[in-house]
Amino acid sequence: MAQLRIALAQANPTVGDLSGNTDKLLEWARQAAGRGAHLVVFPEMFLTGYPVEDLVLRASFVNASIAALETAARRLADEGLGELPVVVGYVDRAGLQPRVGVPKGAPLNAAALLHRGRIVARTAKHHLPNYGVFDEYRYFVRGDRLPIFRLHGVDVAIAICEDLWQDGGPVAVVSEVGAGLLVVPNASPYERDKVDVRGDLCARRAREAGCALAYVNQVGGQDELVFDGDSLVVDANGGLVARAGQFVEELLVADLDLPAAPAGVRPGAVTVDAGDGTAITVERVELSAEPVAPYPPEPPRIAPRLDDLGEVYAALVLGVRDYVTKNGFRSVILGLSGGIDSALVATIASDALGPDRVHVVLMPSRYSSEHSLADARELVRRQGVHARTIPITEIVNAVEKEIELHGLAAENVQARVRGAVLLMGLSNEHGHLVLTTGNKSELAVGYSTIYGDAAGGFAPIKDVFKTMVWDLSRWRNAQAGRQSPFLYGFAEPPIPENSIVKEPSAELRPGQRDTDSLPPYHVLDRVLIDYVENDMGRDDLVAAGHDPELVTQVIRMVDAAEYKRRQYPPGPKITPKNFGRDRRLPITNRWRETAP
Repeated sequence: MAQLRIALAQANPTVGDLSGNTDKLLEWARQAAGRGAHLVVFPEMFLTGYPVEDLVLRASFVNASIAALETAARRLADEGLGELPVVVGYVDRAGLQPRVGVPKGAPLNAAALLHRGRIVARTAKHHLPNYGVFDEYRYFVRGDRLPIFRLHGVDVAIAICEDLWQDGGPVAVVSEVGAGLLVVPNASPYERDKVDVRGDLCARRAREAGCALAYVNQVGGQDELVFDGDSLVVDANGGLVARAGQFVEELLVADLDLPAAPAGVRPGAVTVDAGDGTAITVERVELSAEPVAPYPPEPPRIAPRLDDLGEVYAALVLGVRDYVTKNGFRSVILGLSGGIDSALVATIASDALGPDRVHVVLMPSRYSSEHSLADARELVRRQGVHARTIPITEIVNAVEKEIELHGLAAENVQARVRGAVLLMGLSNEHGHLVLTTGNKSELAVGYSTIYGDAAGGFAPIKDVFKTMVWDLSRWRNAQAGRQSPFLYGFAEPPIPENSIVKEPSAELRPGQRDTDSLPPYHVLDRVLIDYVENDMGRDDLVAAGHDPELVTQVIRMVDAAEYKRRQYPPGPKITPKNFGRDRRLPITNRWRETAP
């Protein structure tokens, strides 16, 4: 057996910031060298950030990515880090002739091995995901090379993200040709319950490949996606060796006892059947043949796991923080009604940015209850956010004097005065990013006013069903007095209890309650989960036990609101099928789920 100390750089890149990401690579490589690492591995497409989407179709961007890789190799050597092998993801090109069906420029989702100022080996993702949020057949061509480099007497192979999820390809080839360690750079976005799936997958693939496996995942927010990190190392039997924290940057260092590379296997290339109808060229490279002298290993780190609600809350906080900071906003603003949705959004914003960067506006109308105003003021007291009160009654009266509106149209004037006029006006004046406060249940059934409460730049709870809004609020209050990367150290529960327990209402007319036109949310959400998340048709919904009349009502409301959801701001994805990147239905659509 041979010892090897590996470092997994669970870092947070910024899409398109090639210079900044290169600087970060140098910084983290320096940390790894300081920890005595023999190898450091960065996430998928780290130099460019992930996902870069249509940027890869620009030759200038791909050229810049390749140049950044070359620069990184030189800088590592120039700054005394050249002896530390570095595996890092970037965008390359395949050099194919243009033809129909090949993405413009034939980009590659690539990774490279850097050593002594040179690019020693290159590879590219073999399996291209084309489901959920992934659209990689649009952007990349398939890779067909598997580098295996000998490092201190251990053979190390490289595969990229989806190559772990699919049968055949690099994992199957590693199983056939042999390696002591498989390193896997990833940019795997967060979804509820995905962590356990990933862990089981890594264990199974390690056993299949017959070697230890090091999985390094990106962390951070990118538009609607949140990457949770949770990098890990497993041994050849699938046993957990080390695991990084969730939703935080971390350099995970692990000492491994690995099988020595077999004698007589020389550098060179050989083509192997990949077991999926393709062939992969195995390219062997030797960096160092001699094992390192025995040394005392570091104690392994296995970070504690967050509970389910803690995971979701951390994802929302990180998503808000990175969207605000990476897009150059200094502060956020939102309407604070005293209800549970705006209370939770304000709290997430305070946890993400600090209360001093959060501005709330109380905008009472003639229908606003005194208890709602009191609840809003109590939240301001507890959190210390900036607050101002702007009554809207006279503004609404002025509109009604000029145009006669009735029913819903009249109610929506209030929402539009609040959102499109006041909040957007203050945003323009002071540079705040407007946060919308609608939840997934409301968006599903169309309970959002275009150019009203839908007006804004980011939607923190867009992918959170109403019942979970309450669950998260109770969970957050239970954390009072704690401080963490996701929790501001409020001494008392940040959300007033009355905002949590009172019956929900938009307060757009006298005595209005959400249940006037909707079933109770615990009933509604179950139907929505089956219709939206699970793609059940009407018959399946009824067979699952949902009330037929309710099913008909919910389907009608959801289908009619598609055009509204298309105009809603982005927000952090936490479910397998969020509105926007995942669930894509035509707006103009006459298909209806009708009773037989």
